[in-house]
Amino acid sequence: MHHSKRLLGCLLALALISPVSAATAGARTRAESAVAPRSLRLSPALWATIDVCNPADQPDTVGIRGSMPGDKRARDALFMRFRLQYRLAGAPVRWVDLGGGAASGFVNVGSARSAHQAGWSFQLMPPAGRPATTLRGAVTFQWRRGSLVLASISRATTAGHTSLAGADPPNFSAATCAIG
Repeated sequence: MHHSKRLLGCLLALALISPVSAATAGARTRAESAVAPRSLRLSPALWATIDVCNPADQPDTVGIRGSMPGDKRARDALFMRFRLQYRLAGAPVRWVDLGGGAASGFVNVGSARSAHQAGWSFQLMPPAGRPATTLRGAVTFQWRRGSLVLASISRATTAGHTSLAGADPPNFSAATCAIG
C-alpha cells in the first residue's frame, strides 16, 4: 500500500526553511539501543528505501518504502512514519526534514506477529530553472502495545531492497532521489 501526499511549493521553500533536525535519521540513539531489542535493531527485515523517483508516469514523485520485523506478539502493532529530507549544501553531509507536509504521521501497518512493508509517496512541485535537489527518505519504526511505544528506531533510505508493492519501475530501490 502506498499512501500519497502532495507537497505544494515544497522545494521552492528550501532556501527559506530553517533546519528542523540536523541529526541524520540513520543514526542510532542511546535511547533506541536501550529500548529496542538487538533482534529488532539488527534484523535484515528492518530497512527503508526510495522505491519511486520521478518516473514518467509519476512526475516529481518520491516514494518511500519501509520494512520492519514483528516481535512475534499478536497483541502488539507495527507503526511507520515516513519523512522526506533534503541534503544541505556544503560539508559535512547533513540531512534536514523538508517540512511543509513532507511527513506522513504514524501509520498502523499491521500486527507485530510478523514482518510488514508499507510505503508513502510525496508529490513535489519543484521551481523551474533551479538545480535538482537531492532527497532521501527517513522512516521511524515503532512497536506498540496500545498507546505504549515499546521500541522506536529510525533508518534513512538505502538501496538494494525488494519492495513487495509500489516500486516504479518494478524492483527499483535507491538511497536518494534528485528532483528538479
